[in-house]
Amino acid sequence: MHTAQQSGTDALLIAVSAVNDRVAWVSGTKGSYARTLDGGATWQAAQVPGADSLQFRDVHAVSADTAYLLSIGSGALSRIYKTGDGGRHWTLQFTNTDPHEFYDCFDFWSAQRGIVVGDAVDGRVGLLTTTDGGAHWTSPPAAERPHAAQGEGSYAASGTCVVTQRGGSAWITAATAGTSRLLHTTDYGRTWSADTLPVTTREGAGVQSVAFRTARDGMAMAGGNAARAGDRVVATTRDGGRRWTLAGSPPFATGIWGGVYVPGAQAPTVVAVGPHGAAYSRDDGATWTVIDTLDYWGVGVSSPHAGWAVGLHGRITKLAGF
Repeated sequence: MHTAQQSGTDALLIAVSAVNDRVAWVSGTKGSYARTLDGGATWQAAQVPGADSLQFRDVHAVSADTAYLLSIGSGALSRIYKTGDGGRHWTLQFTNTDPHEFYDCFDFWSAQRGIVVGDAVDGRVGLLTTTDGGAHWTSPPAAERPHAAQGEGSYAASGTCVVTQRGGSAWITAATAGTSRLLHTTDYGRTWSADTLPVTTREGAGVQSVAFRTARDGMAMAGGNAARAGDRVVATTRDGGRRWTLAGSPPFATGIWGGVYVPGAQAPTVVAVGPHGAAYSRDDGATWTVIDTLDYWGVGVSSPHAGWAVGLHGRITKLAGF
């Protein structure tokens, strides 16, 4: 089941963070965000003061009151904001001062411990970490950041280029014009391994999104403006990311821009979106069912009973029935 909801904004909405079936936050362009406390029956949309020129490409919600926003861009355009009172006040926690750095997405192991991923600089992946709820964001020493190829980076399309799991695991998508990789840590980013993905990769198209339903079972999803019909866009793993197998692909001309597993689903269910629609798979990507063909950028799901896909012109579609 999918139902259109009124977001209260005409901004492009890009990322979703679902706390539970009633509470969710979304973020997007024009310094915009929106929050629901009633499962999407109503959304309260607003702009972060002084941030109306920023693109909030990722949002992470801890609760109905506490959330983080990440804006993207070179230099000072990459920022992190936090609210602890439902958006009444926002604290600017981090502003990038290096014109060569560009941050793409973030995720959190807990309310206090998080990681931010950026494009490569000087042969190393850009990273920031916090252990105190963002009071301090620091870049690990170069020796603790993964090696990166020239021009390698993560797509900032849906806030799903990094995913964490409790206990210290995280997976990061990274692509060049010819290769898509997945980077993996099991110790909160102190050490990393890297694996090449079998998805189609070219300039403007490559791995966009990663999702894991257990520490071993995950999916990498690819797409981009240069994606083409027939591209290999879905790969799955059963060993935490060391080996990947191609799976089926939803019929999207520009592939997948964001995807998430459905927590609590009886079967291994994933929802994927892109500019040509939304689809779901109940068999870990082997086959796909199209939900609709609207233009989406991001998706977030709290349970089989509630999820949201977001996109152009403030679009929010409620998803349920998984």
